[in-house]
Order: sequence, then structure tokens, then C-alpha cells
Amino acid sequence: MKKSLFKIMVAIVVLLSTTMNAQIKNTKTEEVKIFGNCGMCKKTIEKAVNEADFAKVVWNKETKVATLTYDETKTNKEDILKRIAKAGNDSKLFKAKAKDYDNLPGCCQYDRE
Repeated sequence: MKKSLFKIMVAIVVLLSTTMNAQIKNTKTEEVKIFGNCGMCKKTIEKAVNEADFAKVVWNKETKVATLTYDETKTNKEDILKRIAKAGNDSKLFKAKAKDYDNLPGCCQYDRE
């Protein structure tokens, strides 16, 4: 019984991940540096973008590099980075407003350039 339940759960995860990737058409992938510190930063950065069905961001906290995958007919790198800045995190192109940065949890506040 446990093996059957496990197999069903794995199948659901595979289907969901395939569906998410299949939704993004006309894909373009880029890497950009986004400032942050921790796992909470990762959640904030990714949530700022991943709610849309035409863009996805995966941020690596060790390298501070985010991989942007998006439908270039619906958005662009600049719009994605603006959404991340609105969530409070800086990139090389867009600096978050002070009020947005100040709303980050203490562990997510980094030395700003």
C-alpha cells in the first residue's frame, strides 16, 4: 500500500512540474545576479515572479544568481527584475525602494551597494 501511494505521489509531482514548464511558451532563459542572503530570500525572490504563468525564477543563495525563464512575447528581463525589486531585493539593473527593502525580514537585509 505504501509503495502504491508513493508511486502515485511521484507521478503527481512529475505531472505538475511538466505542466508548469509546458505553460511557458516562446521561452528565453537568462541568468542575473540578485542580492539576498538566505532561504527566506529565495522564497521572496521566486514568489515575486513565479505566480505568473509566463515566467519562472530559480535563485541560488550560494551564487546569488537567478535563472529567469520567461515567455518573451509576454514579459522581459527588465519587468521581471522590477517585480523582484518591488519585493525588496536588488539586482544590477534595479534597486529596490528603501521602503520595500526595509520590509524584508532582518535575515534578508544585506549590505546594499
